[in-house]
Amino acid sequence: MLVGPAGSGKTTVAQLVAERLGLAVREVDRDIEALAGASVSDVFIESGEARFRELERTASLAALRECDGIVELGGGAVLDPQVRAALAHERVVFLDVGIADAAKRIGFDANPAMVVLVPRRSWIRHMQQRRPIYTEVATWVVDTSARSAADVADQVVALVDGESA
Repeated sequence: MLVGPAGSGKTTVAQLVAERLGLAVREVDRDIEALAGASVSDVFIESGEARFRELERTASLAALRECDGIVELGGGAVLDPQVRAALAHERVVFLDVGIADAAKRIGFDANPAMVVLVPRRSWIRHMQQRRPIYTEVATWVVDTSARSAADVADQVVALVDGESA
């Protein structure tokens, strides 16, 4: 299971780890879109955060029950107590990242300063709230800052192989 904020590299790392281990990948945001019949951003904007979080909980719990491969949870899924309880029985990798690297990956740095100020502040505020929760549910913490996705995937595979050896 991979958890972490936007810009941590979850999607790319999940694909690389899955390829290396011969497993499937399940991205919970795609499951939310299938449930809602709309994009994640449309659900959040048109139906509100409460509805989005309901769908996120449903999709996350289903993925954790059903998937034998790599599950990539959305950044806020760990806020739900039911999801955290389900993660207690899983091997979880928290892909940690700082704002400087996340900003480059998300594209905050590609926009004028005033446009990115709110998203950047929001990201920092979310991480202040969520980092302790990500750490709490994690079996392992892997820092992705200033690292390639391939390097991070190698570390994740080594951790999983080391535990099972």
